[in-house]
Amino acid sequence: MRVKDTLNIGRTKFPMRGKLPVTEAQREQLWEENKVYQLRQKLNEGKPSFVLHDGPPYANGNIHIGHAMNKISKDFIVRYKSMTGYRAPYVPGWDTHGLPIEHQLTKSGYDRKKMSTSEFRDLCRKYALEQVDKQRTDFKRLGVSGEWDHPYLTLDKEFEAAQIRVFGEFAKKGLLYQAKKPVYWSWSSESALAEAEVEYHDVVAKTAFFVEQVKDGKGRLDDNTCLVVWTTTPWTVPASEAVAVNPKFDYSVVKPAGDDRKYVVGTELLGNLAEKLGWDDYEVVDHLAGADMEGMTTQHPYLDRELLVGNADYVTADTGTGLVHTAPGYGDDDYNFGKKYDLPIFAPINDQGVLTKENGADFDGVFYQKADDISLQKLEDNHALLLEEPLKHSYPFDWRTKKPIIFRATDQWFVSIEKMRQDILDALEDVEYHPAWGKVRLRNMIKDRGDWVISRQRVWGVPLPIFYAEDGTPIMEEETINHVADLFAKYGSNVWFDRDAKDLLPEGYTNEHSPHGKFTKETDIMDVWFDSGSSHQGVLAERDYLTYPADMYLEGSDQYRGWFNSSLITSVVCSGHAPYKSIISQGFTLDKKGKKMSKSMGNVIDPNKVVKQMGAEIIRLWVMSADTSADVRVSMGTFQQISEAYRKLRNTFRFLLANTADFTPAENTVSYEKLEAVDQYMLVKLNHFLKQMRDDFDQYDFLDAYKLLINFVNNDLSAFYMNVAKDVLYIEPADSHVRRSMQTVFYQILLTLVKLLTPILPHTTEEVWGYMDEPEEFVQLTEIPDVQTFDNESDLLDKWHDFMEVRSHVLKSLEEARNAKMIGKSLEAQADLYLNDQQAALLDSLNADAQLLLGVSALHVHPLDEAPDAADQFNDGVAVKVSPAPGETCARCRMVKEDVGSDSAYPTLCARCAKIVRDNFPETVDEGLEK
Repeated sequence: MRVKDTLNIGRTKFPMRGKLPVTEAQREQLWEENKVYQLRQKLNEGKPSFVLHDGPPYANGNIHIGHAMNKISKDFIVRYKSMTGYRAPYVPGWDTHGLPIEHQLTKSGYDRKKMSTSEFRDLCRKYALEQVDKQRTDFKRLGVSGEWDHPYLTLDKEFEAAQIRVFGEFAKKGLLYQAKKPVYWSWSSESALAEAEVEYHDVVAKTAFFVEQVKDGKGRLDDNTCLVVWTTTPWTVPASEAVAVNPKFDYSVVKPAGDDRKYVVGTELLGNLAEKLGWDDYEVVDHLAGADMEGMTTQHPYLDRELLVGNADYVTADTGTGLVHTAPGYGDDDYNFGKKYDLPIFAPINDQGVLTKENGADFDGVFYQKADDISLQKLEDNHALLLEEPLKHSYPFDWRTKKPIIFRATDQWFVSIEKMRQDILDALEDVEYHPAWGKVRLRNMIKDRGDWVISRQRVWGVPLPIFYAEDGTPIMEEETINHVADLFAKYGSNVWFDRDAKDLLPEGYTNEHSPHGKFTKETDIMDVWFDSGSSHQGVLAERDYLTYPADMYLEGSDQYRGWFNSSLITSVVCSGHAPYKSIISQGFTLDKKGKKMSKSMGNVIDPNKVVKQMGAEIIRLWVMSADTSADVRVSMGTFQQISEAYRKLRNTFRFLLANTADFTPAENTVSYEKLEAVDQYMLVKLNHFLKQMRDDFDQYDFLDAYKLLINFVNNDLSAFYMNVAKDVLYIEPADSHVRRSMQTVFYQILLTLVKLLTPILPHTTEEVWGYMDEPEEFVQLTEIPDVQTFDNESDLLDKWHDFMEVRSHVLKSLEEARNAKMIGKSLEAQADLYLNDQQAALLDSLNADAQLLLGVSALHVHPLDEAPDAADQFNDGVAVKVSPAPGETCARCRMVKEDVGSDSAYPTLCARCAKIVRDNFPETVDEGLEK
């Protein structure tokens, strides 16, 4: 017999390499065939519910790494809740209407103006469903568990019907109105946009300082005086109706030397402006307050139009002249100013951003950006332009087309936020926020939000269920809206475009005695944020196994102005409360340089590529390791690093499996009271680890849980317990108490880790589970263990903490001895410990083999005052001297012992190993052992 045949070397068929790209897909197929998600739901029937409501990603293109981070984070929570006593169904959803789908079809060669609306909408629907299938496959391949066969889609008939009824609640409460007022207008999309569909980029604008001559100065200014007006949009000057001044500002009337004209400028801005205009010598001939200028008039610089001077608090003194060009059709402030002074709301520009003839012949048919130069030239030709200069500032862009937008007054439908603002703010108080600053952010979004423009001039979406009487009066009555909702539930929203208005109305509205005359119908569709914002009714309230409000919404931080926001508004209108009990917001995924990922920049990480190369588990473990509360940098290098952490976890599972392969829990488990001291310590440590992990999971703090996990595996297990264990598990007799004691704790560690990590690494833990002797077929159908407590754990942890301090000193001395080439491995060393009485007593009280725990072949303990000068001295009164251990190396335990060969039958073994072999392999006494 060979020496190694007398050892209990752990063996397992669990592979060191996971081959994740192949085995994960096989495992997912197995889950689907066995309906594991459905089995988990069945298992949790009757338990308290926890519903995480899915914010719908847009159905357009393959998923990106941000999608992966979002869906995997949700999966962590849902799986964890499902394994800790909650019924936690997960219904994924998709946002399936909207402009990007129309754009994709246009790019593919379809012209919606050459086909019927329903034909084009059918193409949109087909495209959206194709994208849903594509993304669903991607999400499932990440191991995300949920109702993939029954998701919610905003194009579903039932969802559209529920959305129409939500609209009806707004109508019933008088929160809808139609107005011609400036909105974010995307000429590239030919539609109005909501605030959530706008992003900001820095641009360089052409600003103009120009003059308007006074016509009526109300006795304070003569007609030889000019107001110096400032604008950042020269192309809007043809639509100018007024000049805005701040009533609280002081204004100077200035006479530059050699100039026949006088100029009015904000006093605070005069010095800077004079320098820009080259007024080296000027005289301030008068002062007047902005309030005194109200009601004056000026002459438009190049059109036959008289302009009003009015007061406005929004005029600032940080740049410009203190006098602002005002076109009520081209901005919120301008519009409100225009309404205050009863000015025309004039916006002579078409849907494509092209100016019309109402601006004057020179501007007719000119794209607005090119009109800047025409306007500046006309100012110059009329001796009105004082200065043109560039200004870098933040400007709104269409977040889909990435083109700049304009503010344009058009007829739109609005939701009045002002009427219900306080109710919405009050509803926020009942919500829990992760991170906590989310409350302030969402509150500020609502506090500062203008009225919500909900109409869109497109076709792929849910129609606004509004009829018009013959005189143009809009009809939004409960009966008509509910009738439309019923039609949508039966036929889908295409019915709105397929039928005439009279065929969409309930009985009694279209007979010859109707007071409304001939009906027409609205052709605009609803903002897609109204679609997804209605999901609490279309999904949560609709499906009886879900709950409303949801326990949680989890999305990117941009959703404070998007889905969190629109859902809140619609829920307060429908039910008087928020649609969620808690909100988790996440940052964006960025490249390794901190830049936003973009296909054009070539810095996008494709999750499918990572899955094919490394496996979904690597992405999942990365999500656990990331601080998702802020923006997250990620690169392929990130996943390489994470794969190393994964390999460590996998090898830990393998070591635990191998060394419990001959352990049967029902037969071999040792009770806590009878465990060896080090095993008691590790069982207590394990439960403290479990408690901290569960606390972190309960707080959705997966980053802290990741740090805790890595520390436990690397330090508590790999560097200590599993290192110490080899001498027991390999060397001691297979059925010895000391070995079964250690295996008891090994198995508990394995069982705890495999269950605890199932929400994070379900593919791997299911693989591990297949090698364990447990009754459940799938680990996903088990429960995460409850935390155990033990009577003596506080004293025990204190003792072991003190011992581990001493051990750290010994390890440091061993490292220095290795570096000095005094020893090779630790087992070649003898350690002499010099301790005070208290520390020596500590060592005795552990009831553990200190030599084994320190990993040396010989250990001697001495009083501290006997420490030689050559010993390493440590601050806490411990001294350590390392020297080569005397004797020979035992062929079996590899320790250096002076009693090697003391048993003549086993000349290469130490006395301890010789006894173990003699007692357990008696045949070797005569046969001997081979190396």
